[in-house]
Amino acid sequence: MFALRKVLISDDIDQKCIDYLKANQIEVVKDTKLTKEQLLTEIPKYDGLIVRSATKVTADVIKAGTNLKIIGRAGTGVDNIDTKAATERGVVVMNTPGGNTLSAAEHTCTLIISLTRDLARAAQSMVEGR
Repeated sequence: MFALRKVLISDDIDQKCIDYLKANQIEVVKDTKLTKEQLLTEIPKYDGLIVRSATKVTADVIKAGTNLKIIGRAGTGVDNIDTKAATERGVVVMNTPGGNTLSAAEHTCTLIISLTRDLARAAQSMVEGR
């Protein structure tokens, strides 16, 4: 078990996540504009890192994260995280695979309706003034 005191969020995430962490006395810093070089400089200050898909958590980033205990991926998959390097350094890697289930279902329903109503052709005919 480990205690998280300070977490860096390097990609856009839902405000509820930030609120939850703060409510549990975890200091949160959100900076979505970090270059890789800036991330390498900043990461030693944090116990945790939360990313989506924009931030690439390479072996260099994990090595630089001397206090890093956990990397959380807000979303499905961990393909942007070097899990081998994290495991070698004892850093836990987690993701939230069910986090976008509702959005995926809504998108699927919208595409089905679009196909059944031939919306693409209807939209094009409106653009062409027919």
